[in-house]
Amino acid sequence: MVKITYIEHDNTEHTIEAEPGVTLMEAAVNNMVPGIDADCGGACACATCHVYVDPKFAALTGTAESMEESMLDFASEQKPESRLSCQITLSKEMDGIILRMPRSQG
Repeated sequence: MVKITYIEHDNTEHTIEAEPGVTLMEAAVNNMVPGIDADCGGACACATCHVYVDPKFAALTGTAESMEESMLDFASEQKPESRLSCQITLSKEMDGIILRMPRSQG
């Protein structure tokens, strides 16, 4: 199991554990983490699973591909560390990853 901490805009933390191989969006939805809406179910079609990847984990999550970049244009409060959690597959190397969430999704 891999530990993931999701931090809401008001600094409320939700620490969960998930199996490697699921996306960070799936892990959040499966554990009822508030703030990850995932309206499209992970199809990279809505930007409602927007997160900010903590800089110390950025190298492990890779870079956004063109489809994700296009969807991020619709995300609220976009920042350089913005990613769609549906596009990041959890690996054991990501243990302890920290993700912050915007005030609202979409």
